Amino acid sequence: MAVVLMLILLGSWGVLLQAQRPAPPTSAGQTNYNDCVRGLSECDLLPLTPNQIKVVAEASMQRNVAYCMEGSTLCDPTRLTATESTSVQAGRYRRNLQKCLEGSATCDPLLPTPKDAQSVRAAAAQRNYDKCLSGSATCDPLKLTAQQNKTVQAAALRRNLDRCKEGSPACDPLQLTPSETAATEAAAFERNRERCLNLSATCDPVALAEPDAKIMRTAFQRRNLANCQEGLASCQPLELSKADLNAAHDAFLRRNVEACKRGLPACDPSRLTGPEIALVATAFQQRHRQPKPTKP
Repeated sequence: MAVVLMLILLGSWGVLLQAQRPAPPTSAGQTNYNDCVRGLSECDLLPLTPNQIKVVAEASMQRNVAYCMEGSTLCDPTRLTATESTSVQAGRYRRNLQKCLEGSATCDPLLPTPKDAQSVRAAAAQRNYDKCLSGSATCDPLKLTAQQNKTVQAAALRRNLDRCKEGSPACDPLQLTPSETAATEAAAFERNRERCLNLSATCDPVALAEPDAKIMRTAFQRRNLANCQEGLASCQPLELSKADLNAAHDAFLRRNVEACKRGLPACDPSRLTGPEIALVATAFQQRHRQPKPTKP
């Protein structure tokens, strides 16, 4: 009997230990736990154990600290400890100071200390000076120092000189010195010379020097002769010299023979000589001897 009772007690104790042992987490339960730790909306808090809820709460607090350090709208400052709140305020101050130094519209100018405010004003003055140097429309000349204003005016004069030399319509010739005016006129003369030598339609031949005018006339005659020899519509036969007119006529005769040999509409048989008519007839016979392609 004693042995039987002992066996019964041992069996009951084993069942009790088995009931108290936590069940191993299922894959679905582990997934839900991970979602809760990551703060996802799929998290279900009911199946979590007390230890798991503690871990989830710690992860939530860490995320809140990170949000606050980043200045995120998800930050809840009421959940911060005194130490965390101090660090968050320091981070907020640094971010705002950086915005103020960069001239951001989101800068709060009331936050920087007097020392940092001085740096912010210096950075703003430097940005304005850079804008004025580059001729920006947002430049405020009233904020320049006397030396800066002098430098900015010199830079504006240099830009105007460059525009005048380039022939820009934004050039203000009234701001040029006599030497700069001479340099601007020389640059304009050279630009016109290049256009004329390239036979550009924007060339002003009246402004050319006599040597350049001769070069231009020679280049024009050469190009006009080539156009006439090729039979282009841009040919101006009245501009040809007698020798060039003869050369253009010879080129026309050669083109006419080829057109007639090929049976082209441009053929003028009245311009053909006896031997040329024979060549055209031979070419005609050769074309008609060729077998015609069969239709599929």
